[in-house]
Amino acid sequence: MRLKNKTTIIVGGGQTPGPTLGNGRATALVFAREGARVLVADCDVVSAEETAHMIQEAGGTAEAIRTDVTREVDIIEMITRCRTLWGRIDVLHNNVGASVAAGDAPITEITVEAFDRIVSLNLRSAILACKHALPVMREQGFGVILSIASTAAWEVYPWVTYKATKSAMIEFNRQVAIQNAGFGIRANTICPGLMDTPMAVDSRARAWGRNRDDVASERDERVPLGKKMGTAWDVANAALFLASEDARFITGVTLPVDGG
Repeated sequence: MRLKNKTTIIVGGGQTPGPTLGNGRATALVFAREGARVLVADCDVVSAEETAHMIQEAGGTAEAIRTDVTREVDIIEMITRCRTLWGRIDVLHNNVGASVAAGDAPITEITVEAFDRIVSLNLRSAILACKHALPVMREQGFGVILSIASTAAWEVYPWVTYKATKSAMIEFNRQVAIQNAGFGIRANTICPGLMDTPMAVDSRARAWGRNRDDVASERDERVPLGKKMGTAWDVANAALFLASEDARFITGVTLPVDGG
């Protein structure tokens, strides 16, 4: 019960369609299992409700809310809803992103529309969520902000916007950590590597018109540790550690979860 009575927001707590579990849903389930109250926010409210129902079925506390993170008014509503439900915000977990499925491309081929769409979803959403959560956390004198970036920020990655936004996410979170440590707020970033999630595998398979198993197999071969992608549970367990008091003296770090 490492998050007992903590109030948490999982932004992107639903998931895109696919046979495996997404990072957001897995994190919501793990946080609830560890005693947290979870507000599941997602643009697909049906998927968010599915996550909340899974938590409730297991005896946990969760509510769902439709949130389009490209709209500041929706983010404000999300923050307000959490405070109305439970009076505080202990953990904000930013877990939304898109690349190929949103039109990402090499720099010589990217369209302005795709670039703006992906920046709005991947980076601006996290900045706006922090903008409205930080005053609440400062007033409390406590808070944890976690954001999902990607090892694409460091490795050879062919699509320009995802790499740029995830690189920026790392430095943005470091800035939040530096500027808010005096308020008792921690901010850390998780960088998943090659993961077997619907966003990473199924979205690519659909965008490329390819078989899911073939895409997954190619990704497995690139993982040094066991030639097998990680799962959403690996990301969720990293998030649990960073959200908990086990990491009470850790802020401004970037944690790779990437199998080497």
